[in-house]
Order: sequence, then structure tokens, then C-alpha cells
Amino acid sequence: MNRLATECQRLFLPTPAPDAAPPADPVQALVDAQGRVRAAVLEVARPADWQALSAVWRGVQADLGLPEPAVAVNGRDGLQLWFSLAQPVPLAQARAWLDGLRRRYLGELPLARVGLLPQPAAAGEAPHWGQAAAVLRQQPEGDCWAAFVAPDLAAVFADTPWLDLPPGAEGQAELLSRMRPMPHAAFTALLAEWRPAAPPPPASPPPAVGDAAPAADLAAPEQARQFLLRVMHDDGVAMALRIEAAKALLVAPGAP
Repeated sequence: MNRLATECQRLFLPTPAPDAAPPADPVQALVDAQGRVRAAVLEVARPADWQALSAVWRGVQADLGLPEPAVAVNGRDGLQLWFSLAQPVPLAQARAWLDGLRRRYLGELPLARVGLLPQPAAAGEAPHWGQAAAVLRQQPEGDCWAAFVAPDLAAVFADTPWLDLPPGAEGQAELLSRMRPMPHAAFTALLAEWRPAAPPPPASPPPAVGDAAPAADLAAPEQARQFLLRVMHDDGVAMALRIEAAKALLVAPGAP
């Protein structure tokens, strides 16, 4: 295994089974047998926009205290941030975490321009990594190569998010060697913070006059009178019901 493959294994690939042979395609190893991932990729494309994506790159470090993500050009039309997770998590959790990041830093961008990778696939099919696959495979789109790039050079690729020459494996490995996985506790804490709050239960409709209290309670004249008084003075009860309660008080036992 060369140095680049070693760095990709350290950062992005779940630990393989002891008897598993190294996959010929590294993309196949991004998801383990339980459907979990250690790589989460946020992409801004069509067109690429480093100004927007750099706000995420800076924010996750300055605001959230997370390790620096890797920056990549996707070889076609976008720029990416690659987040390394210390422990594999279910694909749905990785996407929910990325969506929280999107809502915090990229909420004004159209959804069609923001990629959360990997994307789920139909039953029996592998998740779809989009142009992230080209980055990991170091493959070109024609004469345009996908690759990891230094953050201070990312702005250079804003209009042309690709390399014109094949990236050097040693240089790619050197870039990745500076990266550190995100602690699992930090991931889970942010995921819990970013999950949409559960909607409150629907409010119960106000009781109809004569229906809200048990019949045995209403048998007592004073209890009936108190109930009607509560309904009459309850601003949350429909006015028609409050009027009916007032009328009933006029004829209720013990009414003045």
C-alpha cells in the first residue's frame, strides 16, 4: 500500500475485516458491511464557489473547534470539503450532520448547488458518491483531473475546479497527512444540536359544555356550576360555547 492509500485508509475508510482483501476500487471501501461511513463530503458546484465554501472551512475550525477538513476540486464543476470521522457512523447520520452544516453556513445557496455525499441509493445498490469518487480515484474528466488541493490555493480553482495535469500521489498524501479525524463525541454533539426539533403535540380542543367532566361529577349542582363558570371565563373556548355556559348558569341549581 502506497502512502496515499495509507492516508486515505487512516482518514476515510472504515476498518476492514481482518480477512478482507484490499478492494481494487477505494470507493467500494468507503461504506462498510453495516452501511456506515467515515467520510462525509460537502460540495458546492454549478458553479464552484470557494468564497461560500471557505466560510464553512473556517467556521468548522474557528466556531466549532473541529479539525481542518481536506479541500478538493471535483474535476468538473465544484469544490469539496472532506470530513474525516474518527468512528464510522450510519450513512443517514452523516448526511444529517452535513445538512446541519449546510443550514448553518450555506443556507442562502440553492439546494441544487450543494451536495451532501454520499447520497443514498435504491435497495441493493451502493450509495452514490458523485464527483467525490473521482477525487478518491484520482481520475480525470477528459483532460481535467480531480484532486485534493491546499486550502490557500483553493481560490485559484474557483473558475476552473480541476487540475490540468495528473496530481502527484506523494503530494496528495502530504496534503492528507495534515488532516485529523473528527472526534466522535464532537460529531454526536453537533448532530444532536442540529437535528430539527420534534414538533409539539397538537393542542387538545376545548371541551364541549357538558362533555369535559365525568357525569358523576356533574351530578353535584355546585360542581356543575363551577364547571360552567370555568367555561364561561375561558378565553380559549369558542364564544358560542361560552354564551351557552352563561345561559346554563341562569337556570342551574343554586344560580342567583
